[in-house]
Formats: sequence, structure tokens, C-alpha cells
Amino acid sequence: MAAQSLAEEVAKLGQTVMVLQGGGALGAYQVGVYEALHEAGIGPQWVIGTSIGAINAALIAGSKPDERIEKLCEFWSLVQNDMFVPGGLPAWLATATRNMMAVSSGVPSFFNPNPLAFSSPHYRLGAESAGYYSVSPLRRTLEKLIDLDQLNSDTTRITVGASSVRTAEMRYFDSRDMPLTIDHIMASGALPPGFPPVRIDGELYWDGGILSNTPVEVVFDDNPRRDGLIFAVHIWNPHGPEPETIWEVMNRQKDVQYSSRAAAQIKRQRQLHRMRHVIAELCKYVPAERKLDNRYAEMAEYGCLTRMHVVRLLAPAIDHEDHSKDIDFSAHGIRRRREAGYSDTMKTLERAPWREPVDDIEGFILHEASGGNMIKTPAAAR
Repeated sequence: MAAQSLAEEVAKLGQTVMVLQGGGALGAYQVGVYEALHEAGIGPQWVIGTSIGAINAALIAGSKPDERIEKLCEFWSLVQNDMFVPGGLPAWLATATRNMMAVSSGVPSFFNPNPLAFSSPHYRLGAESAGYYSVSPLRRTLEKLIDLDQLNSDTTRITVGASSVRTAEMRYFDSRDMPLTIDHIMASGALPPGFPPVRIDGELYWDGGILSNTPVEVVFDDNPRRDGLIFAVHIWNPHGPEPETIWEVMNRQKDVQYSSRAAAQIKRQRQLHRMRHVIAELCKYVPAERKLDNRYAEMAEYGCLTRMHVVRLLAPAIDHEDHSKDIDFSAHGIRRRREAGYSDTMKTLERAPWREPVDDIEGFILHEASGGNMIKTPAAAR
């Protein structure tokens, strides 16, 4: 299907939304996803993210549509970390060496070590500096690449999640409700103990991924809810083999942790939205005279007939990947993940799973894809 007709088809489904997980260097996959959507003529009206997902979201919403890919590529070029790694090393050793250098020396244009933090875990750094690394380089990078006027325009809505240090509650900062700044983006990516918290309106915030690394609930709980097509980009794969070594355990543990209970969230949202459809349908059978009761109006508000197609894109593992994959900012790693995101999304768009017939009572339809191949949803998850 031509890009123009595909874009028109997608537009008929309602708003287009991108939901971007946190995951450090794994976020390069999201660049490829956006590139494929852009090439297909599909522009998101709303981008939502945590951590690196918030940074990619801000680069999208904070740039003019025809400059977005350029800005995304510039950011990922600036944070490449291939310095001091000798050529000719086996792939696994080159990866380990590069990641060790990132831990000890930092990542260009992103973060560098805070010597006082490494000197003693009891050194009083101050609440806003309490992290092993300084992210001042990242702030300068984002200030260079993000146009705040564009970020807060009505072109593309953006929502970023952060975790309150004091109350352990999730806070979503939304450009529909307030002007967003670099501080909001930095707060969403302030993963402790590596990065220090960011203070906003007197409150300290850490990385939103601590509480919800896949913030899809923002879309389903929005007021008012709208029909739409949601691309939920998962860079931590919830599916994986049984680990047999400690090395494999450490890798799988991160995938499980940062997948952020996405399957449970999706199951719950499907149940809730089906219930909303059931309520709306039952309201049709209420006699006209009973609809005059104030209690009817109150209860009828729980009904909702919006329909949301959720395309869940699962990033694949790449060769020689281990538990430190989220700090693999090598040019090779970034390129391979970006290419995978592009290829997987193009294949998924070609399949156009939202065209499949669905039960009228369903308001939440899940389409799960891995490597461009559709995955059948288990009955237990429905």
C-alpha cells in the first residue's frame, strides 16, 4: 500500500500515539521505529516516554516534522562511545571493554563521573548532586537540540513520566497541561544511583522507569479518551529463554525488571475497556423514563465506546548482548538497533494488523510483533 493511502487509513483509526520505554542505549531502536513511521507518512499526534524514551520523545516533539530524524540522528551520533577501544578485538571483548570505559569514564555528551561520589558512599553531595555521574553534558546536548517553543506548541503533544523521590508516586508532565522544560526531560531520565534527581517546583524526581517503564496507562486513562493507534515500543524484551549461567541470569533479570509488568498492565486495561464497552451497550437498554434519574447519568459516565489498537513492538536481542547492553553506545550497537527498529516497523506496517476483524464489544485490541512477525496473544492475556 502506498504511503499516502496507508497514512490516510491510519488517520481514520483516530490519534496516532508513540509510547517509548526507558533503556539507555537500547533507545536507538526507537529512532528506527520513528524513521519507518515518518517514511510511511505517519506522524504521531502524541509521544509519551520515560528515561531515554522521554529524550527521544522530546527530540521528536521539540523539532519541526521535517527536522526530527536529523535531530534524533545528531543526538545518537553525539553519544557514541567508541573511544579508546583497540581494533581487532573479539566482539565480546570489544563490547566488554567499551562498556567498562563507559562506567569508568562516562559517555560523550551524556554523562561523566562525579569523583566525590566515588570517593565515599557517605560523602554529603547534596540532594541535587547525589549521583555517581554528572549529567551536565546531557543538559547541554538537549539545550542544543530541543526547541522549547516547538516542544510546547500544539504540533505534537508530549508526556514524560518521573518518580517522586519523597512520595514514591508517579508524576506525568504533559505539554497539554503545562509548559515543559529541559528539567522535565532530565527528571524522567534521572536513574539512581547513577544520575542525581532533578528538582521541579520544590520536589525532587528520579527516573520514571522506576515506577512505570512502559507508561501505556497514560493513554488509556486520558480524559477524554480517544480512538487511536498506539505504537508501544518495548526495548526490553519480555520474552526470553531460561538462563543457565550467572551471566545469562544478569541479562535476563534486567529484561524482566524493566519490561515493567507490561503484560499485566495490558491485561488489566483490556478488561477495563471491555467493561466500559459493556456499560455503554447496556445503557441502550435502559427505559427512557429511568434515564431521567440523576444516578443513571452518573453511572452511564463509566461507559466508553472508544477503540484503541495497540501495536506492541518488541526489540530483538543482538549478537554479544549482555546485562550491560543499556550502556552499549558503540556506533555498531546504535546502528544495528536503529536498523532493527526500522526493519521491524516497516514489516509490521506492511502487515497492518489493525485491519483484522474484531469483536464489537472490544475497545482494546492488542497486536504484538517481534522482528516484524506477529505474535498470537495467549488466551490467558485476553
